[in-house]
Amino acid sequence: MVHRPLRSISLPTAPAALYNEWLQQIEEALANPDCDRYKLCRDVLFDLHLPDLGDYQELLEDPDVPIASKAALLAMDPHNITLEPEYYNEIDQGRYQEVKPLLWLWQSFDRSPLGGNVDVGIKLRRILARHIFASCGESFKCFQFVEFSYGYTMEVGDHVVVHRHVLLDDRGGIVLGNRVSIADYSNVYSHSHSITDQVDVTNSRTVLEDGVRLAYHTTILAGVRVGQEAMVGAGAVVAKDVKPWCLYLGIPAKLIRVKPTAPPEHSRDI
Repeated sequence: MVHRPLRSISLPTAPAALYNEWLQQIEEALANPDCDRYKLCRDVLFDLHLPDLGDYQELLEDPDVPIASKAALLAMDPHNITLEPEYYNEIDQGRYQEVKPLLWLWQSFDRSPLGGNVDVGIKLRRILARHIFASCGESFKCFQFVEFSYGYTMEVGDHVVVHRHVLLDDRGGIVLGNRVSIADYSNVYSHSHSITDQVDVTNSRTVLEDGVRLAYHTTILAGVRVGQEAMVGAGAVVAKDVKPWCLYLGIPAKLIRVKPTAPPEHSRDI
């Protein structure tokens, strides 16, 4: 194995300044307790996708604007769309309506041309996370196409990294400890269905303790606790608790070995 830390990259000065000014405007707007988050989401998406095209409401009322274009305009306003978690029976409507426009802005930004810009995307998602999650620590790093259920039941520690196309189903609550790393296409669940009745749903809090690493395409089922500094290998499906400082592989995931860096008290866990 070769030690290969990430490179440091800087954007050109002028674009970086412009991006930072745009991000600061969004951050300042969200810091205002009187902020209309629905209007903020609509305006940001309108400016991203249709810059300098005119007034939003006038375009909707203009008979010469094609109906498909009007449908696209309507979808920029979170009032006019529904998201899957809104159909869940136990949703806290008050809390969800507060975060819904920010979840929609997050998802829609990711689908925009600007969403692929790693530097800008991480900074915007970090801003939004602070206003969506129950708690969010320092230096949260989230890449494109990560989705949540409610968002407001997420508890995230410091220096957490979530890579592309990850599903964090926080319906029953998810806790990510400090320095948790979740690789691409992983799924972390916090609800399950009865095998006899699909609408019989159990919500269970899922916890990834400090230093946990999930490799590519892993699945963590509802209610599981992954112990401190544990690692779950690629493609594994975890249905039971994972011991600290251990490597688990397979379907279902099983303990393979204790990490060589484990403290003495964990060295005999296998």
